Amino acid sequence: MMTRIDARDRLIVALDVPSAAEADALVARMGDQVRFVKVGLELYTVAGPDIVRKLVDRGKRVFLDLKFLDIEETVRRATARVAAMGATFLTVHANRKALIAAVQGRGSSDLKLLAVTVLTNFDGEDLREMGIQRSVQDLVTARAMLAAEVGCDGVVASGEEPQAIRAKVGPNLVIVTPGVRPAGKGTDDHARVTTP
Repeated sequence: MMTRIDARDRLIVALDVPSAAEADALVARMGDQVRFVKVGLELYTVAGPDIVRKLVDRGKRVFLDLKFLDIEETVRRATARVAAMGATFLTVHANRKALIAAVQGRGSSDLKLLAVTVLTNFDGEDLREMGIQRSVQDLVTARAMLAAEVGCDGVVASGEEPQAIRAKVGPNLVIVTPGVRPAGKGTDDHARVTTP
C-alpha cells in the first residue's frame, strides 16, 4: 500500500544550525506553516536527543538524518532509541545488514526508515574512485530495490532519480529529496540538485 503524505508534510525544513537556541528561534519563526523539520548531524551533535523530544513536544514531525551505518547490534539498539524519541523518519545507509538491523530495531513503532541511496554530493567519478563501476542512477535504483525488499519505508535520493526509482519499485516507497532549491541559488555541497 502506498504511503500517503499530507501536503503540509511534503516540505521538510532543514534545521542546519549550530545550536539548539538557533533551532528554537527558526522553529518559532516558521510557526505552524511548517510541520516537518530535519535534524542532522551538526544540530544533533550539540543538542542530542533532547532537541528531537522538544520538537516532537512542539507538534513537529522530525526527520532525524543521522545516516546510520555500523554493526548490526549497534544499529538495532540505536534505532530502538530513536523510535522511543518519537522521530518520524530516520536515515540509514543502504547497506543490507544495517537496513535489516534498523527494521528490527524499530519494532512495532511508528518510526519510518529511509535508506540513503547515494549521497547527493556524489557523482559518477566519486563512485569510480570507490571502485563502483555503475552509474549513479543504476546504484540508486539498486539500493531503492534493496530498501523495499528489506522493509524500509522509503529512500533518500536526488531529484534526478524518482522517476527511475518508481519504474523499478512502484509507488510504495516514500522518496525524500534533499537539495531542492530555487533556480539561481547555490548548490552548497550537492552535486545533484533540483528546483521546486
